[in-house]
Amino acid sequence: MKNQRNPARRTGPARPRGIHPEVELMTVGETASVTGVTVRTLHHYDQIGLVSPAARSATGYRLYAPDDVGRLQQVVAYRRLGLGLEDIAAALPGEGRAEPAGRRRALERQRELVEEKITDLTRLLAALDTALEKDMLDIDLTETEMRELFGDGYTEQFEEYQAEAEERWGQTDSWKESQRRTAGYTKADWERISAETEESNRLIVAALDAGAPADSEQAMDAAEAARVVIDHWFYPLDGDFHRNLGDLYVQDPRFTKTYEDLRPGLAQYLRDAIHANADRLQG
Repeated sequence: MKNQRNPARRTGPARPRGIHPEVELMTVGETASVTGVTVRTLHHYDQIGLVSPAARSATGYRLYAPDDVGRLQQVVAYRRLGLGLEDIAAALPGEGRAEPAGRRRALERQRELVEEKITDLTRLLAALDTALEKDMLDIDLTETEMRELFGDGYTEQFEEYQAEAEERWGQTDSWKESQRRTAGYTKADWERISAETEESNRLIVAALDAGAPADSEQAMDAAEAARVVIDHWFYPLDGDFHRNLGDLYVQDPRFTKTYEDLRPGLAQYLRDAIHANADRLQG
């Protein structure tokens, strides 16, 4: 037995008066299903005059024409963007009026709401990135503890160097290996890194103070100690790669200052010792 069409969709004398026979009408349940809103919401929109059905059946049920459904879909779209019902009513054409000004005001309000959401989401994204970085690094250190380990200028310098290093080498294997290793470091690990870095700095300062040439055993051993710290804790560092880092110590004023603060002339001295040690490693 074939399914019969909904009586509300039949054409002929049984249709509500004033509705063209070719216009296919939908019940409130069908309209709710098509547009994704609830029957209760449809009743409310009808009560406030936002979206009213084209007609009612002989028994009083709401019947929606295609134009009604189209208007309802506009309302749904505006609601998803956060507009209130009053703003939506002003944006949609009413009985016998187009309301272009109201539509423009609603669109402007809609744009404001979208901008606010973008701002909020951008802040949330930044907060999540910060939380993820801390979680990935697994470092439960306060800023005071980090300053105690690496010096007063740690926070500003580290963030600046980190951002630039990622921009320069973010796609390299060395960078990825460094991120992988440091992800599991604890406070005790960072304390060891700090101590070993301080010791390598002490060795190169001692060589400079002793007047040893940059290609002397003492200076090259100090340069090797610095290389080993990076190689062990961060990423594989051979002699050639270490040369590039050594060049940065004299090319980048920020790196230069780090070593010049320890001893005047130390940046150039360390750079030359690194090059001499690289030659020794190759030999």
